[in-house]
Amino acid sequence: MRAAVVHGPGDLRVDELPDPQPGPGEVVVAMEWGGICGSDLAYWRHGASGTAVLRHPLVLGHEVAGRVAALGSGVTGHEVGEPVTVHPATLVGDGELPARIAGRTNLWPQVRYFGSAAFDPHTDGGFSGLRAVRADQLRRLPDGVDTLRGSLAEPLAVALHAVSRAGDLRGRDVVVNGAGPIGSLVVAAAVHAGAASVTACDVSSAALGVARAMGAADVRDLSAGDDLPPDAELVFEASGAAAALGGVLRATARGGTVVQVGNLPGSAVQAVLGDLVTRELTWIGSYRFVEEIDDALTAMRDGLDVAPVVTHRFALADAARAMEVAGDRSTGSSKVLLRLDGGDLS
Repeated sequence: MRAAVVHGPGDLRVDELPDPQPGPGEVVVAMEWGGICGSDLAYWRHGASGTAVLRHPLVLGHEVAGRVAALGSGVTGHEVGEPVTVHPATLVGDGELPARIAGRTNLWPQVRYFGSAAFDPHTDGGFSGLRAVRADQLRRLPDGVDTLRGSLAEPLAVALHAVSRAGDLRGRDVVVNGAGPIGSLVVAAAVHAGAASVTACDVSSAALGVARAMGAADVRDLSAGDDLPPDAELVFEASGAAAALGGVLRATARGGTVVQVGNLPGSAVQAVLGDLVTRELTWIGSYRFVEEIDDALTAMRDGLDVAPVVTHRFALADAARAMEVAGDRSTGSSKVLLRLDGGDLS
């Protein structure tokens, strides 16, 4: 089979690898679509994502969907040909979480994740023709949700988790700062959760066009001199840009809430944070998701259309070019997908 493998900074290859066989309790999935995420771009650009440093070649990709191709011994409840996506997390080690965070498995001390170099050996991802997966990681796609949309379930789950961190959104006016793929999915998730209105803010007019297509009632082009809406009671900060924090905190209403869903740098940065205290704001972190991937599939089944976030599609053979497009905002890219099985790109 072929796979998109990062060997080092700037070194992405489409390698030929052995076909996997399912072990006990596993299935082999024939992958069809995969979405490029910021962590994939980080490994490709820098050979690292946060504190996870590339030590060996790594198959990228954790936003994937395909069809069951083979069943290992002991697997029940699945059948060959079944369309699925994958929950990419595996908890490492025994034990239990403290009572105060019981059930919040996204906060487990050590987690193996598809396409991650956090452990050695690394955990290969799903940008490959085939991938052996534990059966409990599979999520069957509902009727009406094809594998292209199924590959969006993982990032939509991230957005749904962020929205859940803010509590009940019904009737509330919401601001989303940063309209990249996650920010635009937060827009869709907030609308789906019953927000009265959603305003998206970004420095890219193309990104704002995607956010509007995802349900934003208003957009603000910060590069054209627009300001963040003032006195916003609830803001989702999805840019992950430390330099944006001062403006975001100043725009948040006194006593308001900021949900930080954009990944902030893991190293020292300069940021203006004084308004966090003087405006008595609540600043909430949001990290990955728990089981919201199930909620994402249900939402798509019930009519939430997230397809507008997809701006580009490439064959697996063109994975390097796909990474270039995904990493260059001047291309107008939002979510860039790879067709992993050689099928039609339409």
